[in-house]
Formats: sequence, structure tokens, C-alpha cells
Amino acid sequence: MKLLFDFLPIAIFFAVYHVSGDIITATMVLIPATVAQLGIVWWRQRRIEKMLLITSIIVIASATATVAFHNPAFIQWKPTVINALFGVAFLLSPLFGGQTLVQRMMGKAVSLPAATWRRLNLAWVLFFFAMAALNVYVFSYYDEATWVDFKLFGMLGLTLLFVVGQALFLARHLSQSQSEEGS
Repeated sequence: MKLLFDFLPIAIFFAVYHVSGDIITATMVLIPATVAQLGIVWWRQRRIEKMLLITSIIVIASATATVAFHNPAFIQWKPTVINALFGVAFLLSPLFGGQTLVQRMMGKAVSLPAATWRRLNLAWVLFFFAMAALNVYVFSYYDEATWVDFKLFGMLGLTLLFVVGQALFLARHLSQSQSEEGS
């Protein structure tokens, strides 16, 4: 459910784009949708996760530049910038504190060997860099409407598939570690 809520501003952007046919208008609506999302998260949880805050700042900055300069390149590069930043953060995370970012986020709920945490983290690194590159490919070689559709359906679909794959990987390793503990 959280993942779907995270994609709500993108869904609003998509809807406005397809109603208006104008990426600048859709981007203008994206700014208050992102601010509203932050407000709702703050109201419900009394805190905002770092990833959401960083993403929102980049969204607002790139959307503002798109509107101010009437240039969609800023908003089109945004997913690449965000995914590349997350890829770098996951890649470098073991250098700061000794644990991977995946382990820091899930380590209290799940107990896994260090090698498994590293594999999970590497999978996220590769996923983020692949998504960054794929976004550049789509906005460079396809028309604007295709990029907007990809931004919602392609990125959301690929993210959901990746998360399901990660869950299956975790389930397999959790059952292995539980059977090893029972032996």
C-alpha cells in the first residue's frame, strides 16, 4: 500500500497529462501533489522518511525548473537522477557503518547472513542503475506521451516485479536459515 501511495503524485501527473496533453500543466500539478503527499505523511506519522524527503525535493526542484523554463527535460531527467542517487547510496552504504542499506532498513525484522544482505543490496544497486538508464532510453528514443505512460506503468510495474522477486528471494533464504537453525 505504501508503494502505491508513493506513486500517487505520479498518477496525478499522468492523469493531468492525458487530460490536458501538456507536460507543463501536468508538471504544475505535480508540485502541489508532492507537497500534499509530504503533508499527509507528516500528519499521519509525525515524521518523513529520508528517501521520501530526498525524492520530494528532487521532484519539486525539477518540476519547478520545468515550469519556469518551459522545458520538459528537467522533469524527464528526474527519475534518472533519483534512481542514480539511490543506486550510489546503496552501493556505498557498506562503507559507512559496515552494513548495507538493505540490512539497515530490514535488519531488525529479518535475520540473514552477511553474504545474503550483500546480494540483496547489490540487486537493488543494479535495479536502480538499470531504471536510471532505461528512463534515459525511453525519453530519448520515444515521444513524450510514451515517456509519460512509461513513467507510471513501466516504472511502477518494473518496481513491483522487482519487489516481488526480492520477496521470493527473501522467502527462500529465510526458510533455509530457519531449517539450518532447526537442525
